[in-house]
Amino acid sequence: MDYKQIIEEVYQEVQEENQRGKVADYIPELATVSPDQFGIALVDLKGNVYGVGDYQVPFSIQSISKVHTLTMVFNVFNNKLWSRVNVEPSGDPFNSIAQLEYEKGIPRNPFINAGALVITDALCSKFEKPIQQITEFINELAGETCVKINGDVKSSEFKHGERNTALAYFLKSYKNFNNNIDEVLEVYFSQCAIEMSCVDLAKSFSFLANDGFSIFAKQQIISESSARRINALMLTCGFYDEAGEFAYRVGLPGKSGVGGGVAAVMPHKFSIAVWSPELNDKGNSVKAIKALELLTDKLSFSLF
Repeated sequence: MDYKQIIEEVYQEVQEENQRGKVADYIPELATVSPDQFGIALVDLKGNVYGVGDYQVPFSIQSISKVHTLTMVFNVFNNKLWSRVNVEPSGDPFNSIAQLEYEKGIPRNPFINAGALVITDALCSKFEKPIQQITEFINELAGETCVKINGDVKSSEFKHGERNTALAYFLKSYKNFNNNIDEVLEVYFSQCAIEMSCVDLAKSFSFLANDGFSIFAKQQIISESSARRINALMLTCGFYDEAGEFAYRVGLPGKSGVGGGVAAVMPHKFSIAVWSPELNDKGNSVKAIKALELLTDKLSFSLF
């Protein structure tokens, strides 16, 4: 399979179609990003990297980091974790408060904000230096020191994080939050402010295409069955209230972020990261989703 030719074709076709969206501005620091940047990086299971466009430019991965933190605690708490957070698509915006109250403090899944806060709370219970250990873990997955936390983005999220703070207090009121709220929010905003390039992000997702084994860390990160379950969660819940549309159009397990990135995997084949800052009204990158749709159309194999 000539991945280089395919992603170059995809890149060119997306650029020619030039669909537009809107850069996220509810986190003001993200609104300063140039909207015309666009990159694709694909990593196969031999470690070969294929890139085009702005694939080496670091960007704010935002909610994509929720996959990394979920992986860190996935096996630590066993079934106890799944009594605190469900595994169902939400059908509502990622920052919904109404749904959390209606369902008595149990978030629908680990990738909406309320669910990610529960995961971050669990992570804070397990790790003494969670911010440092998240950084070290992702660097290990990527096989190099590549993670940077953007202090300006983190500060911007803190200043405009009232809804996340409200979600944390809701969780606390339902006894689904064990640690100090401000400390957990600092970890949460730090992980969302992580910057990585498409190539490093694709490398960090490679283990999910390889039954839980990372060729870059050279070790089994999680079991094969756990990797399958995380992939299932990404397929059904990884794109906010557009998860069904993404599964229909693209059909890959993946996770988006409001920084304009999407990371996805084709199990037993490759991992891929696409970045373009302009978003649709669901908070997903317009060009990234189009690129992945074209990619799966061009491939002679499919998840289904």
